[in-house]
Amino acid sequence: MSIGRGQATVVADLNMISKVGSAFKKTGAPVVLVPLGRGVHAGHIALVRAAKAIRGGVVVVALSSTDEQDLEALRKESVDVIWQYTDEQLWPNGHRLQLAVKQDALEPADALSAALTRNLALIGALSPSDVVVGEKDYELLIALNQAIHDFHIQVRLQGVPTVRMPDGLALSLRNMDVEESAREKASTLSAALTAGAHAAEAGAEQVLEIVKTVLDAAGIEPEYVELRGRDLGPAPEIGDARLLVAANIGGVRLTDNVGLPLGIGFRNIEAHAEEATQAENAAGSN
Repeated sequence: MSIGRGQATVVADLNMISKVGSAFKKTGAPVVLVPLGRGVHAGHIALVRAAKAIRGGVVVVALSSTDEQDLEALRKESVDVIWQYTDEQLWPNGHRLQLAVKQDALEPADALSAALTRNLALIGALSPSDVVVGEKDYELLIALNQAIHDFHIQVRLQGVPTVRMPDGLALSLRNMDVEESAREKASTLSAALTAGAHAAEAGAEQVLEIVKTVLDAAGIEPEYVELRGRDLGPAPEIGDARLLVAANIGGVRLTDNVGLPLGIGFRNIEAHAEEATQAENAAGSN
């Protein structure tokens, strides 16, 4: 099989996808994996474009389920390879192992472990130099980053900010399932996170109080509202943090998250960074 750059060549054979990864890496070209799972929407296209921005990279988009519309969307983006796989192809001897996520998980542990195992299997089969995933599934992003480091996998992981609709609702397959009648209520999730993030300077307690107040005003009972560290450990008093929420709206379980400079505030980021740099320089001169 001939693989031409930008031709969106469809590959379904596991041995062939391994040869594709190996052949391009031998030329010195980065091989960039974009694991999309099922379906293609604007958020996924943002991941593809981030992958294409890697200079000289060969973009391989992995899909477990597609239709002609999905394939056409990827052809328009001039990806190099579309890897169409099934569980039977990915695990020809059966799905015998699944990694268990040990972190204090917010999302259902089984689903998170299954997604992590699938992504690592895709990485193992292709052996890419880079993997591009979205921050929308932030907990999976962190788990994947931890697995890559803990298992000494030679791949660079790159996260891409969440793509949002004009009303603030994050683009995802689940969010697209929300009925039109529940759209306004669903958009309250991102509004609550934004309001909380803009209170970052006041500290964790104020951030969480504002988020819960906005949700309560919209009649939303959240499954969780959590403020964590960037690595999903305990939130720092001052520094990068992650604000996460989940709620059932219109019969669809939705999740969302944003980053925020806790104890600093967005308007003070530059001043804080300058102070930190000055402190580092002073320490280095001593």
